[in-house]
Amino acid sequence: MTPDAWEAENRVMKGFRRPESIVLPENACVPGPNVIVPAPNRFTHEATRPLPYSYSGAQAGKSPDGTFPAGARVVLLRHDGGSQCRVVDGQGLYVEVEYDGLKPL
Repeated sequence: MTPDAWEAENRVMKGFRRPESIVLPENACVPGPNVIVPAPNRFTHEATRPLPYSYSGAQAGKSPDGTFPAGARVVLLRHDGGSQCRVVDGQGLYVEVEYDGLKPL
């Protein structure tokens, strides 16, 4: 198919090409219960190092769902005195992290 025929068939403006679409894997989406709306704009703690996080709690042998960079600001929402706590970041991401990786602001 010639470029002009493709543009005519797909009703594309001349000189513009639509990028190929891709389907992201299911793990690319943040689970609904792990998003807080509206996201906070005031923070209580900061990550002291790169801080891995998990959507549903740390599990042996499971890789983290992501990592906050050192210096990331979060709101501490829940800490029961153990090694893990629940935080939310400035984008509304509600996750579990290691408490010893945080320092108060």
